[in-house]
Amino acid sequence: MNKTNVVVVGATSAVAQAAIRIWAQRGMELTLIARNAGELERVAADARVRGALTVATVVGDLTNTTFITETVRAMNVPRVALVAYGSLTDSARADSDAAYLVSELTANFTSAAVWAQSLAERMAADSANGGTIAVISSVAGDRGRGSNHGYGAAKAGLTAFCSGLRSRMAARRVHVVTVKPGFIDSPMTAHIAKKGALWATPDAIAKGIVNAIDKKRDVVYLPGFWRLVMLIITHVPESIFKRMKF
Repeated sequence: MNKTNVVVVGATSAVAQAAIRIWAQRGMELTLIARNAGELERVAADARVRGALTVATVVGDLTNTTFITETVRAMNVPRVALVAYGSLTDSARADSDAAYLVSELTANFTSAAVWAQSLAERMAADSANGGTIAVISSVAGDRGRGSNHGYGAAKAGLTAFCSGLRSRMAARRVHVVTVKPGFIDSPMTAHIAKKGALWATPDAIAKGIVNAIDKKRDVVYLPGFWRLVMLIITHVPESIFKRMKF
């Protein structure tokens, strides 16, 4: 039985829950962290039924720096960690509500970066084993779009941070996986009525994440066709791109 300790930050998100089901079926030790106590306990109970060796839960504000540092300091050294929370920013609201924009940037970039940094240092302190951290960024970070400029900027920052952290930690036996999903059919996107071939299920994304962790990938687009899509988008001249409405 695999006793690897897995930490999931944002454990109640749809993708995180799908990944937790995979790890539970492998018999792993899980530490699940989220802000909604009732929903978190439901996820934990499901993981126990599916075969997780142990399941611990921690409830708190995922964007609070003190909570982040104290939680990481108190936990057993994880071998695997997934940072899997975020917020789909309302760009129209961000245009006029500065406090809202700051809170969205904190949720989608700065707090996730603090989680990744704190977890990486905790893993690196146990130099004999090291570990792997997967951080969910987004294809939205590859190029800023008018329709999601705040969200895209946050994810661009997170992607760059993970790239630097991966380089800093490489010699310390800690690997960082940057996950770039495209459109996910989840509660966060439930308000979007039209969904088509570019949309993926949380289960499909979770399988890709677990596989990327197992293989210690550096950057993974999920589904894989998004790598080509974003290659095209990033090469559109700015003079044309700024007039595109998407």
